[in-house]
Amino acid sequence: MKRQVSILAAALLLVLPTISNSGELPDWLTGEWLQQRDDRWTEEVWTLPRGGTMIGVGRTGRGETLRSWEVMRIVRAADGSLAFHGAPEGGPATIFPVVAEGVRDISFANPNHDYPQRIRYWREGRLLMAETARMDGSQAQNWTYSPAGE
Repeated sequence: MKRQVSILAAALLLVLPTISNSGELPDWLTGEWLQQRDDRWTEEVWTLPRGGTMIGVGRTGRGETLRSWEVMRIVRAADGSLAFHGAPEGGPATIFPVVAEGVRDISFANPNHDYPQRIRYWREGRLLMAETARMDGSQAQNWTYSPAGE
């Protein structure tokens, strides 16, 4: 019986999201990140958490041509909840509340937004991974960032 309980507990740990740092700003996101594919590039830069906020900027381009840019924030509200604020090309910010948070993984969602509806960041070793998608996972776009300068 003990063995069955242990196997069940282990299986649940693999399936359930880890919520070990709930409400904490994702300091593992801090840094300058670059994805380079041929002459196409995407960059994100995230500040250290301070004052309940992390500030990020991103830009995408091809060769020396800037294609798009965005100002982002991850903010801790008075109630301790986190939300991602994305403002592409200086437009008004869209807010995506946190829906899942682990040790090195965070997901935000806003089902009322056209696209994206979900934003997820996670670390795989030294790499920063990012994905945007619709709520059902369709139209997923993925990025694999390396620390800039490497």
